Amino acid sequence: MCGIVGLHLRTPELQPRLGELLARMLGEMQDRGADSAGIAVYGNDAWSPAGHGCVSVLDVEATPAEAVAALTGAVGQTIEAKLVDETLVISAPVASEELLAVVKATYPNALIAGFGTDLTVLKGVGTPRDLAARWGLAGASGWQGVGHTRMTTESAVTPSGAHPYAVGPQQCLVHNGSFANHATIRRELRSAGIEFDSENDTEVGARFVADQLAQGKDVETALKEVCATFDGFYTLLVSNHDSFAVVRDAIACKPAVIAETDDWVAMASEFRALAHLPGVDNANIWEPEPEVVYAWTR
Repeated sequence: MCGIVGLHLRTPELQPRLGELLARMLGEMQDRGADSAGIAVYGNDAWSPAGHGCVSVLDVEATPAEAVAALTGAVGQTIEAKLVDETLVISAPVASEELLAVVKATYPNALIAGFGTDLTVLKGVGTPRDLAARWGLAGASGWQGVGHTRMTTESAVTPSGAHPYAVGPQQCLVHNGSFANHATIRRELRSAGIEFDSENDTEVGARFVADQLAQGKDVETALKEVCATFDGFYTLLVSNHDSFAVVRDAIACKPAVIAETDDWVAMASEFRALAHLPGVDNANIWEPEPEVVYAWTR
C-alpha cells in the first residue's frame, strides 16, 4: 500500500500555492506509506530557475560551493547549487541532458533523483510530513507537482527506492501497486543498454515509459504499451514538463480518484487528499476506469 498525489494547475494565480496544497495532499497519504516519500515540482524558480536545466542529486559528499567549483569549468556557464535537505539541486542555463552528463562524469557514484528544465525532484527516508517540512515544500511555487508516500513491500528503504522515478528528461512516474513481471522486463531493458539504480519494480515501469517516449511516442501511447506489457496491479501517475496522465490496470483494484475544475486537475489515492483544494465542492470527481489513459496538457 502506497499513496499517490498529483496537482496540475491551470490558473497562474494558484501557482504560488502549489507547494502549500501539495504538502497537505502528501501529508494526508502518510498512513498509506510512512517509510519514505518524494516529490517532483515543476516551475519553482527558487529551486530550478526558469528555463534552466536542473539535476537533483543524492549521495554526493560535496557542499554546494564545492559542486559549483567542480562543475563550472566543464559546463562553461554559471552554475547554481543548493542543498534542499539531503538533495543537491544543481542548475545552469544549458540543456538538462548536457548538465546531467557533466554531473555524472564528475560524481559517477551519485544517485540522480531527476533532471529536466524547470524540474526539481526531492526524495528521502522518513515520514512524508516530516520530509515535506524539511524540504520547505509549503513555500514552493510552480505549475505542477507529483508526490508519493511509500510503504515498502520489496527492495530497500533508501532514497533510491523512493518515488518519484524521474529517469527521463522532465519526466517522472509514481506507482501504487506491484508489477508481477518486472524482472523479465528489467532483463529486456538491460539487454537494450538501459541501466538501473535500484531493484524496485517501479523503476522498471519508469524506464519502460522513458524508453517509449524516447522512441517518439506520446504519453498516452506509452501508457497503453504499459497496459499491454506489464502484469500486476497498479495505478500510475506519469508527468512531464507539459502533461499529466493517469492509468490503472485491467482490474483496477488499487484506489484512485481524479478531480477537475477550470483551475486545476488533481489525482490522489484517496479523496481525503483532495478535500482541501480550492473549489473542490464544484469539481467533477470520478474514479478512473480500468486501462483508460486520462491525460491533460499544459
